Amino acid sequence: MSIFSKLSSPKKIGIVSYGAYIPKNRIRSSTTDTVRGVEPGSTTKTGGLISKSVPAIDEDSATLAVMSAGQALARLSESAKEKVGSIFVGSESHPYAVKPTGTIVAAALGLPTEVALADLEFACKAGTQGFQIVSAYIKSGMHQLGLAIGADTAQAAPGDALEYTAAAGSAAYVLGSRGILAELHATVSVATDTPDFWRAAGAPYPSHAGRFTGEPAYFAHISMSVERLLQETQLSAKDIDYCVFHTPNLKFPMTIAKRFGFTKEQLSPSLLVQTVGNTYSAASMLALAKTLDSVGAHKKILVASYGSGAGSDAFLLKTTPLLIKKRQAWSESIADQLQEKNLTYFSYSHYLKNTARSH
Repeated sequence: MSIFSKLSSPKKIGIVSYGAYIPKNRIRSSTTDTVRGVEPGSTTKTGGLISKSVPAIDEDSATLAVMSAGQALARLSESAKEKVGSIFVGSESHPYAVKPTGTIVAAALGLPTEVALADLEFACKAGTQGFQIVSAYIKSGMHQLGLAIGADTAQAAPGDALEYTAAAGSAAYVLGSRGILAELHATVSVATDTPDFWRAAGAPYPSHAGRFTGEPAYFAHISMSVERLLQETQLSAKDIDYCVFHTPNLKFPMTIAKRFGFTKEQLSPSLLVQTVGNTYSAASMLALAKTLDSVGAHKKILVASYGSGAGSDAFLLKTTPLLIKKRQAWSESIADQLQEKNLTYFSYSHYLKNTARSH
């Protein structure tokens, strides 16, 4: 039921760069409420969300992945591109049923053709799966650098509860063993056959089991992965500086954090979901990026993703002084991308037109 992969080799590995991209377009939850004929704010379907991101009419998971990965690579030296030996793109909205997203990303960014490359899919944890795979390549010494990406333009049927939360975004991480910004200390994965959310072949929109996605799915699997990680590392919530959980809505990460004894202060740097929505494969990776954008050196960060179907990946990272030094020269942080002056709010009809064309 669970697999533990403790990184006990003397060779250090971790994040050497990262990038994030969130479309500037938004639709307010109150706009959807009005269309659905309910008093704005009176429905619980919003999950605590004020708005969510919407892809532009010419954006899909591939273009979003290019944007975040391009930022991650731009934060490294130009020669770093030639050292990228693996690329994994996690998404549940790949533009093609048969044609890899990763080759589009690699070609657009001018990455090497001699590369281990694959698309991944495991609902909202497909991006963190890539993080684990790339880490293994780096740890083995097969590659100097690897790229793990989570990108989605999430789908939701008109009128479904998911319409309030299904959003768009991308995050990318370059992993390596030199110039580490956040060292990876341990990682754990768990998985069971728990079908809380699915989309059959050829179906335009996903289906879900409503409240079943809570306790037996999200909470059970994250609890398993985090408990195993804490057990193996001999740590507790008080020993960790910050926590990052998958954010399908605002309520779930706050609830699971409280169950493990984490405080609001430990969780709050990761919470961008209230105005961005659930970016699926990018969600926990964007939440980690937002945390890395602001925290200090020598900070322990626990990350736990969740993917319906169902499974969870958990990680323990520790920041280095190099993160603070490098960050001083970077622009376009997540906070910059979330500034109200940069956002455009859609009408419901405009939203439907854009999302229909983005996947």
